[in-house]
Formats: sequence, structure tokens, C-alpha cells
Amino acid sequence: MPIRAVLFDIDGTLVDSNDLHVLAWQRAFEQVGVPVDAETIHGQIGKGKDMLVPTLLPDADAATQDRAGDLHGEIFKADYLDKVRPFAAAHDLLARVHADGKTVVLASSASASELEHYVKLMDAADLIDVSTNGDEVARTKPAPDIFAAALAKLAPLTPQEAVVVGDTPYDIEAAAKCGIAAVAVRSGKFPDAALNAAGAVAIYDDVAALLADYEGSPLNR
Repeated sequence: MPIRAVLFDIDGTLVDSNDLHVLAWQRAFEQVGVPVDAETIHGQIGKGKDMLVPTLLPDADAATQDRAGDLHGEIFKADYLDKVRPFAAAHDLLARVHADGKTVVLASSASASELEHYVKLMDAADLIDVSTNGDEVARTKPAPDIFAAALAKLAPLTPQEAVVVGDTPYDIEAAAKCGIAAVAVRSGKFPDAALNAAGAVAIYDDVAALLADYEGSPLNR
């Protein structure tokens, strides 16, 4: 069955933001009195605060967990959001998919305001057909809610007619729960073993490499 829609994660996939999120999370955890090292935090990047915080602060009370999540958002937007840059060829890959007649979807655990910022950053407003974000769903990745919400907007398109592009195992797991195949990129700095274990159907160095192999990639099935 041919691919009719491509669902893109944003952080770590289209824009270089993962390390900045780690810094913001480190500061947030320090401020609530529960320091967490950068490597441990990075291993959870790709999840929204509803999934990341309980994993890293399992013994903290609900108020502390909520405060950590709120602090991360405040710190990231104040000190790091303006430092985020698109990966090379991010705009061009979106344009290629759009020109190919496929539906371009952004499906991210990021907030609606962050997603809007990234669309402007990539100069991609005219290329995006559908979007879903962490503010729209009860649970973020690796729960399937974000991709399920996107599929609902794409109806009657089936999961077999879509493919996800993401950088974390959580993107791939969430896609699989919806029956969608996922292509992984290494730009989020997750090891191939983790991406393969999650079920990636292909792995590329970054979106530029995926664009270079577009004709032979799962996006062109």
C-alpha cells in the first residue's frame, strides 16, 4: 500500500533541541532539590513531561513532579528556545514530501507554542497539512495518543498508508502502537541498538541523509 502521509517528530528530528532540553531539565530538577545527571535525562528525551518526570523522579510527590515539569517549560522557553536551530535539509525534506503529493504531518510531544515557533523557524507554514502536539492529548510518547490523534485527523487514511520519522525509541514505540511503521534518524543521539529494538524499519544519520535517499526510502513506498 503506498504511503500517503508522513508524520514527523520535531525535537531531535527536524530541529536540534535535545541537548538544550537536557540542560533545561537539569536546572529544573536541581531547583526542586532532586538533581539528575545529563546522560540519564537524555535517555528520556522524546517523552513529554507527563512521562519523563515520573520516570526520573519516581519517589517525588505529585507537587514536586508538577513543579519540575512547569519549571522545565519556563526555563526552556526563557533561555533555550531561541537557541534552537533546524537541522540541515529539514525544510527541504518537508518540501520534498509536500511536492510528492503526500500529507505532511507534525506530531510532537512539544507544546503548541513551541510547535508554532519551530514551524516559523523552518519556514514551513505552507508545507504543513496537519499537526498534533502535547497540549492536545492526555499522554505523550511513548503512549500512542499523539499519533492516534493525527490519524484521526487524517481519516479515512489507514496506518498502513502512513510512516513516522522520529529520533527516539519513544517515537518508534508510539508509532508501533498505532500500527504505523517508523523511520529513525540518529540526530537525536540515541544508539542504533535502541532504535532497532523499538522497531525502526530504517535508520538514517539525519533528515539530510533521508532526503538524499528519498527515492529508495520507506517514505517513497
